[in-house]
Amino acid sequence: MRTTPYPDVNTVLAHFHARISEILNDQMVGMYVVGSLALGDFDPQHSDIDLIVVTDTPIESDVLDRIRVLHNDFAASASAWARRVEVVYPTAKALIGNPSRDESYPQIERDTALFTAPLEDGWVFQCYTLREHGLVVAGPEPHTLVGPIDRGDMQEAVAVIAAKWLEQAQHDPSWLEWVRLRHAQVFVVQTLCRMLYSLETGAVASKPKAVPWARGRLDDKWARLIEVALAHREAIEEISADELRDTISLIQHVFESSQSSTSNG
Repeated sequence: MRTTPYPDVNTVLAHFHARISEILNDQMVGMYVVGSLALGDFDPQHSDIDLIVVTDTPIESDVLDRIRVLHNDFAASASAWARRVEVVYPTAKALIGNPSRDESYPQIERDTALFTAPLEDGWVFQCYTLREHGLVVAGPEPHTLVGPIDRGDMQEAVAVIAAKWLEQAQHDPSWLEWVRLRHAQVFVVQTLCRMLYSLETGAVASKPKAVPWARGRLDDKWARLIEVALAHREAIEEISADELRDTISLIQHVFESSQSSTSNG
């Protein structure tokens, strides 16, 4: 197992490797670290541990029940990482091309229980991170499982995510209520910065890298929006009406940029 500079993280990785290997047995193709830990901007105080566990076939319900117990037990443990481990269990087939929205895979996110759902709209970014930066806990090197990522697939993913947020901003009051919360708005703004980075470079960057990159290229109003959001990221407050307007405006800009990138590509 490839270790990280963080002993407590290595303990968590060893725990999940041992338990998941026992549960999946020969069905497990590999286990990999992605996210900020793989990209090199890991912050032990705020970051999650992000894992991809690749299987050769879909996980059956009885095996899924054992995986659920594993995650429930860890979430209830005294570990500082108890609710900060995110895992997705795709098949090897889901790492090739665009997986069908009709197919669902076990997943767990921060502060959630294990659930089964289609892969996220930004799955292509996870695949890129896995191929180019993934840390091997077990299994073959990631590039043997994931082929080169098509830049057009990244552009399409950005368009889908931005279009969905614009639709929700116009027609979903619950989404507007959510994005008015400071932590949610910070998440949206940081994600938009990462998407802009991917549109221009064809690569994936962590939030600490993508945010200053985008801030240096965006118009002043959006640069100020980013600065204010990050300065108050720990605050328990709702954003102002002006901030909400500018956040939606930034979503629109990212969507239009994705369309421009697609037509130019």
